[in-house]
Amino acid sequence: MATAKTVVPEVRPPSLEADAEQPPLFDGTTRLYMAYYCPFAQRAWITRNYKGLQDKIKLVPLNLQNRPAWYKEKVNPTNKVPALEHNGKVIGESLDLIKYIDSNFEGPSLFPDDAAKRQFGEALIAYTDTFTGAVYPSFKGDPAKEAGPQFDYLKNALQKFDDGPFLLGQFSGVDIAYITFIERFHVFLNEVFKYDITEGRPHLATWIEEFDKIDAYKQTKYDPTAIVELYKKRFMV
Repeated sequence: MATAKTVVPEVRPPSLEADAEQPPLFDGTTRLYMAYYCPFAQRAWITRNYKGLQDKIKLVPLNLQNRPAWYKEKVNPTNKVPALEHNGKVIGESLDLIKYIDSNFEGPSLFPDDAAKRQFGEALIAYTDTFTGAVYPSFKGDPAKEAGPQFDYLKNALQKFDDGPFLLGQFSGVDIAYITFIERFHVFLNEVFKYDITEGRPHLATWIEEFDKIDAYKQTKYDPTAIVELYKKRFMV
């Protein structure tokens, strides 16, 4: 797979509040409706950046705690982010958007040609909901015991291919599917439970380190302190 295009730092537009005017719909502009703190939206955002599409896909950030009514009424009936406005339609679901953006826009491919890697990648993507669905409940109990097997799953997956430090060896959309949640789990579990998910998992530690070298991802990272506070309010009340 090709390497990422050079990512030029961009000024983040302010999040739209309930009283914000709706951008013109289907006027030929491709828009990614998202929220800066949403891990699902971050998947599509990283994909956009990695393929060098900052000038082709406009960010439309929303404040999900005070989102405009027109978003549900006119743009996305599910009222969720991310959603991509492109070619007269709106596409939702973050995992679908990784593939859609990869297939419908220029830039380096995010999925390998190798059949074995593609098959393994599909299995990993299909597992993401199981992965997160097992980790979140552990915040009410013992994460090391209850969520540990999920991080072992990733550790083992990272050892399948030896031609690079990523899940399919070389960087791919499969890595994007997981990193936005690992970013949050790593910070939160370490801060609140003193549980370092990389301890005893060197491949996972290297994976995170290599991700932090990718500008397309670094520009999307959320403030660690804000992650901890957000997760405390959401999961520990």
